[in-house]
Amino acid sequence: MEKQFDYEDAFSRNIGWLSLEEQQLLRNKRIAIAGMGGVGGDHAVRMARLGAGRFTISDLDVFEQANFNRQYGATMDTVDQTKVEVMEKLLLSINPEADIRNFPDGVSDENVDDFLAGADLYIDSLDFFALDIRRTVFRRCRELGIPAITAAPMGMGTALLVFTPDSISFDDYFDFDSVESWEDKMIKFLIGLSPSMQQRHYLVGDSAIDFNTRKVPSTGLGISLAAGVACTTAVKLLLGRGPIVTAPSGLHFDAYRNKYVKTWRPGGNRNPLQRIMFMVVRTILKKQQRST
Repeated sequence: MEKQFDYEDAFSRNIGWLSLEEQQLLRNKRIAIAGMGGVGGDHAVRMARLGAGRFTISDLDVFEQANFNRQYGATMDTVDQTKVEVMEKLLLSINPEADIRNFPDGVSDENVDDFLAGADLYIDSLDFFALDIRRTVFRRCRELGIPAITAAPMGMGTALLVFTPDSISFDDYFDFDSVESWEDKMIKFLIGLSPSMQQRHYLVGDSAIDFNTRKVPSTGLGISLAAGVACTTAVKLLLGRGPIVTAPSGLHFDAYRNKYVKTWRPGGNRNPLQRIMFMVVRTILKKQQRST
């Protein structure tokens, strides 16, 4: 006998934390998620299990074994399969009624407006090093009035930033244009995402971070924490429930250190504390490059 999907039954255990009315609101919300690898896959699945019914997803990559430690859709069965196709099937297996718009060639300057069309919320899941298109997406979100969340996995914790049409902009916060080199821009991105840099206390060897080869370590623990924090914030934004911490304030929870920090950096990376952190991280990376 063919199994019949029942939305109310499938997501009934959300009720109590959500009202019946709120559950129906989520059913009709569209979540845009660029990137279906590390955090993107977890974000999409968590939002699907919350009962969100409309998704716009993108990724131009395939799964490989190097993804196994952290990416939701990465298994021996999905190696060499495109990430968006795997994740679309998975989302539909959770909610067969879901409306999914799939961008298998990724997000670009040419299709960013189509990608964001109808979105109630954007959750950033692009590769850490995809800076140019990330700036474009956040800029268009601001212009279109779409709230945008980024929850970065940092070691065994996560750092959250939220940008809304009323907050400081993504570009103004990160202050990328004050430096010229790509490496310096990536340092700006790293310290802006994680002003408290709690993860630095237990990094086992600086050589694990190499901007030249676009390599940074990541754990599934940080990915799952990022998804929990990002999707909780998503629910609050989508349902208008409670205050939201927006940039230039941010949140950093590190499970390894048992620490929670609320950061506040007026002016973003122009803040004196951030300028000091920039010089510290830049010096560490330069020393690492000279030793390799």
